[in-house]
Amino acid sequence: MATKKRISTVPDLGGLIEALAAADIRFILVGGLAAVVQGAPLTTMDVDIVHLQSPDNILKLFSFLRSQDAIYRRPDDKVIAVKKEDLQIGGHALFTTSLGPLDVLAFVEGGRTYDDLLNHTLEIKFRGQTVRVLRLKMLIELKRSSDFPIDKHRLAVLEETLRQLEKL
Repeated sequence: MATKKRISTVPDLGGLIEALAAADIRFILVGGLAAVVQGAPLTTMDVDIVHLQSPDNILKLFSFLRSQDAIYRRPDDKVIAVKKEDLQIGGHALFTTSLGPLDVLAFVEGGRTYDDLLNHTLEIKFRGQTVRVLRLKMLIELKRSSDFPIDKHRLAVLEETLRQLEKL
């Protein structure tokens, strides 16, 4: 009988990024963690990615999510497992995995997809893997157009981080 992985109460966000990259999923790290990677003094509790919406990539992502016992994050206690069809409809899906919270996005503000964002990324080496990260300048542009209060709050921190980096 196969045993289910336990959902950890202490997220391993680095492990989650490493595992995504090792699974050969094409994604761009966006959100708070993308800013942290570039030196922004922020705290974040999840990994946000924009993934390529190709059939092959969706299959890899679906397999990865299943291997990590992913379930939808919900305000109630209802447990809903991921379905491949949910990843194909081009929306946002918020998961809890055995490594921590993962937000899987088909697009970000302004309807920007993986292909739209690709030229605004940098590649970093992380634990032996190559990870694409959305550049701080584009993160700032996205936050300026966001309606979320936390994004407005973080905007000044991101702008100051960019100013400091440009001085180097």
